Amino acid sequence: MAGLTGQHWLKPDWDPGLTIAHLPLSHLTALGIKAAVLDVDRTLLPGRDITLPDPVRLWLADAARSFRLHLLSNNPSWTRIGAVADQLGVSFTAAASKPRRGALRRVMADLDLPSGKIAMVGDRLFTDVLCGNRLGLYTVLVHPLREDGRPCGHDRVQRLERTVARLMGAPTA
Repeated sequence: MAGLTGQHWLKPDWDPGLTIAHLPLSHLTALGIKAAVLDVDRTLLPGRDITLPDPVRLWLADAARSFRLHLLSNNPSWTRIGAVADQLGVSFTAAASKPRRGALRRVMADLDLPSGKIAMVGDRLFTDVLCGNRLGLYTVLVHPLREDGRPCGHDRVQRLERTVARLMGAPTA
């Protein structure tokens, strides 16, 4: 389990260098993953809009055939995150306060799966990866995306987080 076997809490289990729209589902299914908890802002949506980019919508439709999905966002707008979840027909949690574990623990209880069967997918080391690792989930770090589903080429926050994580002793990929 992440965090319990000596792995640094800021190191994702999988850092494929891709956006969620290009993430191969076969990798997750091969690991026996049964559910995916997904960050929203910059992971599924590039901006403040609620319209999912087509490549992300297609990936989510494929993912829903293999996994139970739940949206977990620090965004405080229940209306906005709910509107995204409604498009997908999935459950959601807004104002999650990641990396605090309370909201994710409630989601895990609802999923009723062992932590090793749940993937936490997001674009931030200090919220998504840290929270998932603290609870033993399989953590996936994706690149933030643009409107067309391709990687955002100028994401300073993720680059800064990677630098700080290295300085804190997290092994590099």
